[in-house]
Amino acid sequence: MSMKKRNIVIPAVLSMIIGIVSFTNFQQQDNEPWRQDQLIEPSALAVILNDSSAKQPLIYSIGFGGGIKNSIVEGPVKDSVNLLKWKNELENFPRNTNIVIYCGCCPFEHCPNIRPAFKLLNEMGFTNQKLLDLSHNLKADWIDKGYPVTAKK
Repeated sequence: MSMKKRNIVIPAVLSMIIGIVSFTNFQQQDNEPWRQDQLIEPSALAVILNDSSAKQPLIYSIGFGGGIKNSIVEGPVKDSVNLLKWKNELENFPRNTNIVIYCGCCPFEHCPNIRPAFKLLNEMGFTNQKLLDLSHNLKADWIDKGYPVTAKK
């Protein structure tokens, strides 16, 4: 290879490598166990729940209470006892099961439950899990909007 071609190729390759490393570091800084495409908007889940002909996901409340129609209350999975109990329940499902999790106690950045729950789903090899995108909390982002809730007894 001539010196002139080498002077063009080497900087181009180095530039590509730096770009890839920068992108990878940017992704890792996010440091969340879910991808953006694994978030489901409350309005989208409400449409599914209101459509009796739609395939219904398993919905787990992994926080301090339930509230969403058809959700299964696991309790706060920040507690290792609840996390282990949930793990044992999940063992019975195919890894492509459509699962939606939510907590709703507070915004994501403060929630102690969603990260351990989502990490567990990833570690167990689930491939169709979603996190309900509650930017404020369950009341503001679900209940106050009139989305389907569990009937009170």
